[in-house]
Amino acid sequence: MRFFARIQYLGKNYAGWQRQPNANSVQEEIEKCLSTIFREEIAIMGCGRTDAGVHAKKFYFHFETSFSDPDGHRARLNGFLPRDIVIEEIIPVPEEAHARFDAHHRAYEYHINFVKNPFAVDTSWQVPMRGHDIDVEKLDACAELIKQYGTFFPFCKSNHDAHTLDCTIYESRWERVGERGLVYHIAANRFLRGMVRLIVGCSVRVATGRLELEKIQEALDQQTRIAYAYSAPAQGLFLTEVKYPDSVNLPLT
Repeated sequence: MRFFARIQYLGKNYAGWQRQPNANSVQEEIEKCLSTIFREEIAIMGCGRTDAGVHAKKFYFHFETSFSDPDGHRARLNGFLPRDIVIEEIIPVPEEAHARFDAHHRAYEYHINFVKNPFAVDTSWQVPMRGHDIDVEKLDACAELIKQYGTFFPFCKSNHDAHTLDCTIYESRWERVGERGLVYHIAANRFLRGMVRLIVGCSVRVATGRLELEKIQEALDQQTRIAYAYSAPAQGLFLTEVKYPDSVNLPLT
């Protein structure tokens, strides 16, 4: 039978989601756990591939097992997994359901702090400046600009393997968190490798006077690289939402 599992993880200690030959990954930890507890070789397919240090508040993967009720073993699975990975639910799905290809909506948050906070070192970008040193109106202008485009070559890492650079943007906005921080919200049908971190990094450069907004617009119009582009650090990025069509039969969570 095929199942979807909904999980959360803190990405600090991992070289990303995807299994790698010489580094620990979230996928490797989960596959080892499932195979050990269920005593059969189990491979999993994730809904995406987060980079090293990136976190997930909601992430799905699918797998197949001969066990009819793997969710009943969730406590044992979580006891075996490292403390920074948790399985929240395991749901039976149709055998053709696919965690990656069926997902049609993904959302990310990027967290920025303007003050030194020892409890957010691994979960935010601590920008060494006061909040009023950033022009928030320029951040908003960058967010609005992103919504006007559907192809994002300027915000894709050069070593990507994407077949298309097209993405449909559903949301792009900045949220103020008191006087001490900001959160960038972005949602789309799909994302390119490194896309969100490049958008955030370039937006902050615009808002601090190090890059002109017109340069980003020009790069998007011409689909060229942005000179002096900057990728924001990984630790501030969270995958927060993944949505599927009704045919996958996931419960509302």
